[in-house]
Amino acid sequence: MQPVLILRHVDCEGTGYLGSVLERTGVPASVVAIDQGDTVPEDIGPYSGLVLMGGPMSVNDPLPWISAELELIREAQRQDKPVLGHCLGGQLISKALGGEVKPAGRKEIGWHPVTVEDNAAARLWCQDLPASFDAFHWHGESFSIPEGATRILQSPACPNQAFVLDKILAFQCHVEMTGELVHSWVDRYRDELAAPSETIQSAPEIGLDLEKRIMALHGIADVFYRRWLSMLGGGRS
Repeated sequence: MQPVLILRHVDCEGTGYLGSVLERTGVPASVVAIDQGDTVPEDIGPYSGLVLMGGPMSVNDPLPWISAELELIREAQRQDKPVLGHCLGGQLISKALGGEVKPAGRKEIGWHPVTVEDNAAARLWCQDLPASFDAFHWHGESFSIPEGATRILQSPACPNQAFVLDKILAFQCHVEMTGELVHSWVDRYRDELAAPSETIQSAPEIGLDLEKRIMALHGIADVFYRRWLSMLGGGRS
């Protein structure tokens, strides 16, 4: 099988639980570390799918690699390759497909519930999931739903938590978290937790029952990743 191409944007937001799933299922991966100066590939042809991870930057920042990633997303869609985005990655997908990314009304950080939408696409992608579940969040911007796509997850603080379009799955929330990642982010971005609110949890709140929460999140992620991975290998080269 051709490897999955994974674009990493910052060292503390690597492949997370998705990396474990790929290893467990025998799916090869090729990681491009944008944070280390790696170049975005121009050709998606050698890869079975495209994954975009998170990052603290905005898709609207004047960074040289953003336009290259947007074009690679569009090329993956043209070639019918599966695309998966987490947080910043989901925002990149939205912008590439004609959506908008703007500051959210309020930041959403920590463990907050998301609700599964009542539509055909959500029933297909969220089959066997509860109607509502806790996901991990760390974002101050949010994306719009591109034309032709369907929202499948929402939350009170951020209506657009995930959308799908054919073989494309974009998350605003984080389903790829591990305990190690949570600790790393809390340590690195602790200043964002200085003023807890209804949508921003404190470091102790985020760490409460962490192992149990991570295990539950992995069960949720398995459902999404299993369906997405089933689409690999079906694109046009």
